[in-house]
Amino acid sequence: MRLQDYLERIGYAGPVEPTLACLRDVHRGHALSIPYENLDVQLGVPVGLDPDAIYDKLVVRRRGGWCYEMNGLLQQALQAIGFDVRRVAGGVHRHETGDAAVGNHLVLLVDLDRTYIADLGLGDGLREPVPLAEGTYRQGPFTFRLEHVDDGYWRVWNREGGDPEAFDFREDRADENLLARQCHRLQTSPESGFVLNLACQRMALDGVTILQGRVLTRVTPDGRTKQLLDSADELEATLAREFGIAGVDVAVLWPKVVARHDALFGTPDPA
Repeated sequence: MRLQDYLERIGYAGPVEPTLACLRDVHRGHALSIPYENLDVQLGVPVGLDPDAIYDKLVVRRRGGWCYEMNGLLQQALQAIGFDVRRVAGGVHRHETGDAAVGNHLVLLVDLDRTYIADLGLGDGLREPVPLAEGTYRQGPFTFRLEHVDDGYWRVWNREGGDPEAFDFREDRADENLLARQCHRLQTSPESGFVLNLACQRMALDGVTILQGRVLTRVTPDGRTKQLLDSADELEATLAREFGIAGVDVAVLWPKVVARHDALFGTPDPA
């Protein structure tokens, strides 16, 4: 972790000290600067939990990542600044699928005057940290909700229209072996949504840009627009323009993206 390089990557130039203001601004800067993406999973490139590999990918090579990488990098940076950070195992959609979901999401807890949730692993979720306390939290036009549920779990309800809808976690430190197993499963199981669908997302304070397969969606205060990508060249240009991602093998990605789109929506009739 070369902290200054990370801070430049996220556009942070404020005081580097373990304060709530620094935590909030670093979290927000990361959320708005580094995209959520699963391109390596789509390309069959193994993705792990190694901190050096995560730093190289997201900072040096200026890529994005999924929850294990996004929150793994944030953890490195916050600890380098001097924050007390705890990794906990989250379960996306646990409220629907049960405890088998636990570990499919990495969440961070940061202890200051009180405990705060730091989470950049949804692609369209918290823009800033929130206290570990029941209630609703307004961030720009979005409202998030936190509640205490069964067996010592907390549940974070995402903003209205955000995906996923919710995730659960407990406060005890994560079983790192469980995180590793879930990380492996999500990138290898034929049923995994990460294996089936290309996804890139970049948050704004008042919206989000989403690329899911061939469909580019922009959500702004004025509404939602969609665009269908028509070629590998257009995919490459979109990754660079909207997400700052370059150097991936688009020639390998594109046929998979088209095949998945056709499987979901049908093959278009020939002209």
